[in-house]
Formats: sequence, C-alpha cells, structure tokens
Amino acid sequence: MEKIQRSEEEWRKALSPDVYRVTRQKGTERPFTGTLLDNKQEGVYRCGACGQPLFSSETKFNSGSGWPSYWAPIDDHALEQETDSSHGMVRDEVICSRCDSHLGHVFSDGPQPTGMRYCINSLSLEFEPLEPADK
Repeated sequence: MEKIQRSEEEWRKALSPDVYRVTRQKGTERPFTGTLLDNKQEGVYRCGACGQPLFSSETKFNSGSGWPSYWAPIDDHALEQETDSSHGMVRDEVICSRCDSHLGHVFSDGPQPTGMRYCINSLSLEFEPLEPADK
C-alpha cells in the first residue's frame, strides 16, 4: 500500500471544511451527532479522506459513547496508532495508515473477542453499503 502525500492546501481543497477539521486538524464531532452512529446497514466503512477500507459493519456495536464504535479494524494494516496527550488526557489516537487522517481513538473497554473499542468520528468515514449481489 502506497502512502498518500498531499499538502495541507490540497487536503483543504479535497475535503469539506468539517471533514478537514476532523481528519487533518484532529477535531472531534459532538457526541450523538454523527450521521453513521445509528447506521445498521451491512457494508464497509472507509476513510473519508482516501477511501481505504477501515471497518466492517460486522464489527460495529453500540457502545453508548456517542460515536460509531467497532471492536476490530477490517485489516491489521488499515490503522496506525499514536499517543495523544491533548486535553489533559493520554489516549491512543487512531489514524488511517494510508493518508494519516485522524479517525478517533481506541480504548480497551470493548466487547469480546478483542476487548477493544475503536471510537470513530462519522465525519472521518464514508459508508459503502453491501450490494445485494455481494451477500
């Protein structure tokens, strides 16, 4: 997989202001406001900046946190993690391995089989529904 390299100006032109704020400036959408929070369709959640597949609907669960949550990425190489010590907290930030976009954070209080909760901003995702022929 090849890394996507763009200048901040190129990203600003390619993304909506809200998506740019979350993915490139490490913003966070308000809890319970994301368009994908209550999505129950089968499909794939992709990076909203580069389109890389990140999560399957099969791993999505209702965490009650206010953000879409998943117990595992679609592939071990889809995500990278960095320590985030902003806002007086120490958390593990989740970023897209292809374009380095901020997606959200991961916590170790999720369901089995992984025990992980990938807490992801809807604004950093695009949803691709499973086509009936794909079922």
